[in-house]
Amino acid sequence: MEFNSALPIYLQVMASIKKDIVTGRLIPGDKLPSVRDLAIQYTINPNTVSRVYRELELEGVCFTKRGMGTFVTEDEGKVQQMRDEMAEELVNRFLEGMHQLGISSAEALRLLQEHKTKTQQSNDT
Repeated sequence: MEFNSALPIYLQVMASIKKDIVTGRLIPGDKLPSVRDLAIQYTINPNTVSRVYRELELEGVCFTKRGMGTFVTEDEGKVQQMRDEMAEELVNRFLEGMHQLGISSAEALRLLQEHKTKTQQSNDT
């Protein structure tokens, strides 16, 4: 993973884990890598991984079983909530970018619909 220097690493790793959960790469109840293994995977300090897991646990994204490890939440509602929040964030960034170009929300929606139509037509051929 390539890190953005403008954002703390622990937040970027948290976002990556959340994305893996929302996209189904990690499913509810899955065991997350050990602190050491995740530190190696991301080439980061184990203390940073500990912070990631602590913050994710505070958000209800994962839970720890003493002596067994850290696991993805089994709360499907939490997973759906994360998905909704991530989708809303993407929509907000998209609309903000469109507004910076002087494009209204209505026109942005029209552009999306045109793009969808073009994509479907190219997939059909």
